[in-house]
Amino acid sequence: MATTTLAHYFFLVLIILSTLWPAAINARRPFACDPRNVAVKDLPFCKVNLPIDARVRDLLSRLTLKEKLGLLVDNAPAVPRLGMDEYEWWSEALHGVSNVGPGTKFGGAFPGATAFPQVITTASSFNTTLWEEIGRVVSDEARAMYNGGAAGLTYWSPNVNIFRDPRWGRGQETPGEDPIVAGEYAARYVRGLQGNLPGDRLKVAACCKHYTAYDLDNWSGTDRFHFNAKVSKQEMKDTFEVPFRQCVMQGKVASVMCSYNQVNGIPTCADPRLLRDTIRGAWRLNGYIVSDCDSVGVYFDKQHYTATPEEAAADAIKAGLDLDCGPFLAIHTQGAVDRGLLKETDVDSALFNTLAVQMRLGMFDGDSTTALFGNLGPRDVCTPANQELALEAARQGIVLLKNHGPSLPLSPRRHRTVAVIGPNSDVTVTMIGNYAGIACGYTSPLQGISRYTKTIHEPGCPDVKCKNAHLIKDAMGAARQADATVLIMGLDQSIEAEFLDRDGLLLPGYQQELVTKVAKASKGPTILVLMSGGPIDVSFAEKDPRISSIVWVGYPGQAGGTAIADVLFGTHNPGGKLPMTWYKQDYLSKVPMTTMDMRSNKASGYPGRTYRFYKGPVVYPFGHGISYSTFIHTVADGPALFTVPVDGRHKYLNSTTNAIRVTHAKCGGLSIGLQVDVKNVGSKDGSHTLLVYSTPPVGHWGPHKQLVAFAKVHVPAGTQQRVPINIHVCKFLSVVDKSGIRRIPMGEHNLHIGDVKHMVSIQSSLLGVIKS
Repeated sequence: MATTTLAHYFFLVLIILSTLWPAAINARRPFACDPRNVAVKDLPFCKVNLPIDARVRDLLSRLTLKEKLGLLVDNAPAVPRLGMDEYEWWSEALHGVSNVGPGTKFGGAFPGATAFPQVITTASSFNTTLWEEIGRVVSDEARAMYNGGAAGLTYWSPNVNIFRDPRWGRGQETPGEDPIVAGEYAARYVRGLQGNLPGDRLKVAACCKHYTAYDLDNWSGTDRFHFNAKVSKQEMKDTFEVPFRQCVMQGKVASVMCSYNQVNGIPTCADPRLLRDTIRGAWRLNGYIVSDCDSVGVYFDKQHYTATPEEAAADAIKAGLDLDCGPFLAIHTQGAVDRGLLKETDVDSALFNTLAVQMRLGMFDGDSTTALFGNLGPRDVCTPANQELALEAARQGIVLLKNHGPSLPLSPRRHRTVAVIGPNSDVTVTMIGNYAGIACGYTSPLQGISRYTKTIHEPGCPDVKCKNAHLIKDAMGAARQADATVLIMGLDQSIEAEFLDRDGLLLPGYQQELVTKVAKASKGPTILVLMSGGPIDVSFAEKDPRISSIVWVGYPGQAGGTAIADVLFGTHNPGGKLPMTWYKQDYLSKVPMTTMDMRSNKASGYPGRTYRFYKGPVVYPFGHGISYSTFIHTVADGPALFTVPVDGRHKYLNSTTNAIRVTHAKCGGLSIGLQVDVKNVGSKDGSHTLLVYSTPPVGHWGPHKQLVAFAKVHVPAGTQQRVPINIHVCKFLSVVDKSGIRRIPMGEHNLHIGDVKHMVSIQSSLLGVIKS
């Protein structure tokens, strides 16, 4: 059955099933406060007109200690005497509703859900509106599945860790290496998921993970369960905390997950400075803190952080952990109370946060037919509109890396036969990456290209590991017959995944030999398409004139094949930009994965990490991506001088640092406004990603370059669009000193957009200077 027909059939089945949906809703028992349960329906915790904190306190007063301990873990048991059902907290929705967690089950009325591109691909669009819209659609489908008893309402997504090292197997799950991009993605996706509802209500509860400095799974004998990340105050404030802070403070996320690793000798899930003082204290999290699965058990059993399991349980709860993914707290917290390590009020404090989130989700509001979103059902999952959004996200995330000639786009009239070659040329499940569910349907790259022209297909390798070369001859033969050759190569979850960090950056096995020999044999243009989550050193292909074009597609989701073909044949003009640096293979020999420093060190020869601190040679830089059009930037308007007002209590500028503490400035609404004209001088309409960087004044501790703003703009061919850019001075033009203090440097800040530069001098309203 053709993929399009299959998708239509899938949707028709859902429509038929949805005719029975009202009965299914009425049959679904409410989680709690069932109006038919006369014993509980009039108790204060069931009264929706009372404040949530009052309802939670009432419920806590009615629970026994034994019942409370059962609620400290993800698979919380029922409390029948109070009319509460069991609940599984662990569901996932990284880029679509997933069945990775036990809280979600596909089948019956919900055979699948829309599988959007992997996060690294979606991040490449640099389209904040798209990020939020994907979150909204995912939460529609999540609510529909909850209503049908197939999912929970608490989703442990997104992953906003920094893609610090190119070998990390889970880098594909993240928005990339830039902390500001990661933070903006976190806030936008969370808003989409949670719904931006009035009165603190939640559509679903999102979770930003894994806090913090978690970006190693298993490398060179070190695994995430035993890793102690040694992080300076400067790097913590400047890099690792940034996306989590934005997730909590701008995204208003309902949950944060602590990680497996230690940070400076303390497990993150047992560190009160990280959990109680920072997440809940400084950032004012309105929600709960959850452990990564079995993290508390890990720091007792594997890290031997405490002498007894009771001490481990007490340390976690007193540090600010509210929920344990795993059984540890349910087993050992009673002992901690008996030994005097914990008080029952400590347990109450943890449960207050989880129960409040459940109430904000409407789980204590009784009959779901009257609750908000109670009308969502099977007909709202895998809709044509949702699947079209998955396709559009894939198109926007594709990055054109090289286009010599130009050889792209291909033409169905000139390229009547295309050889489609490579281990990823006819894949389906590979396209959705990890933490995915069951897709509505797939269009493979081969199927997508076949819609435009006749194809000759040869895999060239049996799989991406490509351990032998016996299929290369057949691939070369196909290339000799075709008018153009498309090689679809790269990686999959057997090379990069959770628990699996990469050893190197080169194409696996005989893939490079396959590409080179096929390009030599091809009678027409050769296009290399790379499917991967992390960067690949394809220097050989960049330098090879016979490989005319290179395209990176990440893991493009269920509609990836259609999106790839639309870009190759010019139906869609590519506008994606790389959200991570593509390093050369020899970079790895200078950078142990266990070294957390971002900044370079000349004395030791350490080169630094990411575009912000590494200045060495690369295959492709962060932000690289070309188009079928040419875009020209002009700064139409922008200040040359900007004055930072300072709190009246602080009258002097420190002469040693020549910088103002952010906490001393009046930061509210303190933004520099630019007007940037973007002109499309090409022959094709296109969407352009505007990336604005800043270089701070010389002599400060900041990065040599930092992205401070970005925008997506659609510009028809031959026209010009004016784009307003606002740069918040305290957030984006500040730097972090070695003590972890964020300061705004005075002096000339160099703002640059492509080849265009704009200098702005920042001064303060201080009266004079003092010496430190």
